[in-house]
Amino acid sequence: MKYLINVLLLLAILGTGYLLVNGINEPIAFKAEQERRKNVVAERLSQIRDCQEIYRNIHGNFAPDFDSLLMSLKTDSIPFIQVFEDPDDPTNEDKYVYKTIYTNALDSINAMGIKLDSLPYVPFANNLKFEFYADTMTYQKTLVSVTEVGTRWKNFMGKYGNAKYQKYDDRYEPEAMIKFGDQNSPNLSGNWE
Repeated sequence: MKYLINVLLLLAILGTGYLLVNGINEPIAFKAEQERRKNVVAERLSQIRDCQEIYRNIHGNFAPDFDSLLMSLKTDSIPFIQVFEDPDDPTNEDKYVYKTIYTNALDSINAMGIKLDSLPYVPFANNLKFEFYADTMTYQKTLVSVTEVGTRWKNFMGKYGNAKYQKYDDRYEPEAMIKFGDQNSPNLSGNWE
């Protein structure tokens, strides 16, 4: 009987120790994984934002969807305006000559290290694409292009995409979006910045 009580006490101590260690390790693991995954997704969103800005430089507005964005970046050219001083031309009052040159967009994208094939997909989310919106709107009496691209935290957080992990971070909301841009204003800021 004495041995049985000792074994039961030992099991209770081991069980309590396991719960205590797990109670300490789980929040640490959650915060580390949350930060790691957020950084990867934010980097992909930054790349999409850069691509949208290149598309806007080419076409004057944002791409309406990923297919248009990717096709344009693979086949179009980016215009660059070069300014040259022209002091010998007496008819040119501002003494400058403007010349537009074009460079291949794909070369610029490759130089930036952006992989177009994986661009639309949310990291850690098994081929789930980012939510994508682009349109024009009247903002302060001016027609402007707007875009918004993002995904919900629960889509890329894996096992931590559950609301029960809010106890470790009161700002964590699995249903909230991590995104850049805004459907209602000409803003390209990311909400992770």
